[in-house]
Amino acid sequence: MPDTAAPRPVLRLKPGADARRLRHGHPWVYRDDVVADRRTRAIDAGTIAVLTDADRAPLGLAAINMESRIAARILDRNPEAAIDAAWIAARLRMAAGHRDRLYDAPFYRLVHAEADGLPGVIVDRFGDAAVLQPNAVWAEAHLDDFVAGLAALGIRHVLLNATGRARSTEGLDAESRWLAGGLDAPVPVEMNGATYIADLTGGQKTGLFYDQRPNHAFVAGLATGARVLDVFAHVGGFGLAALAHGAVSALAVDGSAPALDLAAEGADRMGASAAFATRKGDAFEIMAALAGEEATFEVVVADPPAFAPAKSALTAGLRAYERVARLAAPLVAPGGYLTLCSCSHAAELSKFHAACIRGIGRAGRSSQLVRTGYAGPDHPVHPQLAESGYLKALTFRLLP
Repeated sequence: MPDTAAPRPVLRLKPGADARRLRHGHPWVYRDDVVADRRTRAIDAGTIAVLTDADRAPLGLAAINMESRIAARILDRNPEAAIDAAWIAARLRMAAGHRDRLYDAPFYRLVHAEADGLPGVIVDRFGDAAVLQPNAVWAEAHLDDFVAGLAALGIRHVLLNATGRARSTEGLDAESRWLAGGLDAPVPVEMNGATYIADLTGGQKTGLFYDQRPNHAFVAGLATGARVLDVFAHVGGFGLAALAHGAVSALAVDGSAPALDLAAEGADRMGASAAFATRKGDAFEIMAALAGEEATFEVVVADPPAFAPAKSALTAGLRAYERVARLAAPLVAPGGYLTLCSCSHAAELSKFHAACIRGIGRAGRSSQLVRTGYAGPDHPVHPQLAESGYLKALTFRLLP
């Protein structure tokens, strides 16, 4: 969708709003910080406007949605920039250039929203296919431009994934569909020596969690000769990487039968089926049952969904993370390793760490923290947006 040549509307900050924070790079403007008169409330969602401070000095171009808590997302510091197909293609090329320096195959997170200068936009790449999550109205209005920019990178199949929680707050629908091409089978992905099977259309999120790649690798390095328990396993992220690095067995636990089927297919493609097992059901109940069976493992990983996706859920979320740690710790053999993960941006590191320590202590175990991990470098963190640095992975050694 080409940018308009007509004069752009103007969105002005209220007196007292922190314009300096925006000048220093913060990408969001909240609704309470802007002048919301009849004129600005009439601006169509997704419109590109000139953002100014209270004295009407331009701060840049922003995508507007006065119905959202985030009223404006800054796109460009240049108020004269054209937000069009060429602009989007340039941002995509910049993002791809970074990833192609990191990885020898085009399987990675290609766009990590604000951190890559494309607010609200997630793109995961699977070779010549990509899953696009446009979680902001402005991006939805430029879908054709995104498809063209991705095509220029050699991507022939583009799936619009409309499952993101943020879409509802932006007033967007939940209809996923192919925007270009189309695949009728899951995609095999080679990563850390393992083979994962990514279901782009029917799997969780975009089909595979690339963010855990370095944490998979670290845990796999501990797993040689070990029995491994992978709880909340999805398609076998930690368990399959461990098998690829010499684990003697891996048990994957998840509530989704389709995800476990994909994990088993990955193990089969790796020639590791004999060492791989699955157990479907509630993860909390299965961990309790394994303790009742007196099962132990040299390496245990728990990578649950976001228990605290927003501040309102923080207290309950931290209790859930503590419970995971309490149930997982008894399953770790003396001297073994326990990795606990959180993808909740509201549960910042110190709070998550405290919840894990409480859970391990309540299980009667002593521990050493041996590593703190984060998302891989294809998930860059916007320096002024804590939400972009959401993933934490704490690895403890549990003492006899």
